[in-house]
Amino acid sequence: MEVVSAVYEELPFSEFLHRPAAAAERLGQVRALRLRRRGADDLALTSADQMERDAVVIDFTARLLAGLIRSEPTDVVRRVLGEALPWVAFLPPEDVTELLSELVTVAQGAASLENLSPVAVLLAQWRHTAEIYADPVLLERVTREPAGDLGPVPAPGSER
Repeated sequence: MEVVSAVYEELPFSEFLHRPAAAAERLGQVRALRLRRRGADDLALTSADQMERDAVVIDFTARLLAGLIRSEPTDVVRRVLGEALPWVAFLPPEDVTELLSELVTVAQGAASLENLSPVAVLLAQWRHTAEIYADPVLLERVTREPAGDLGPVPAPGSER
């Protein structure tokens, strides 16, 4: 087994297109290649073996997290969560409980699908919630209306 020297290496997408064999050979020295593209999101190229190893670690981490949340005293998990996600300090205690519950469910589901996007979306949503709680003016504005409802939202692209 060859030792990987770096996490990833950047490569222009055009160079990958012109010399794909050389790019594939580089995967023996790096974990992944980041293919830079102009005017579009970068792509990542990795070996199938690396992708499978990552999936095993993700599945293990999701199961470990679920087990810790279900079995450890809540204060320990909350303290560790605060170290991992400092913005939870702005969430009310009942929201932290809900975040932990949703995180377990979504992390396990995402790991089983080998798709971490749902976890990233969940964390972004809760972070935005914390941002609202951290800003007294915004919190007052959002909670001013009955039950925090600011009225109907038009569908994207519809007339206002």
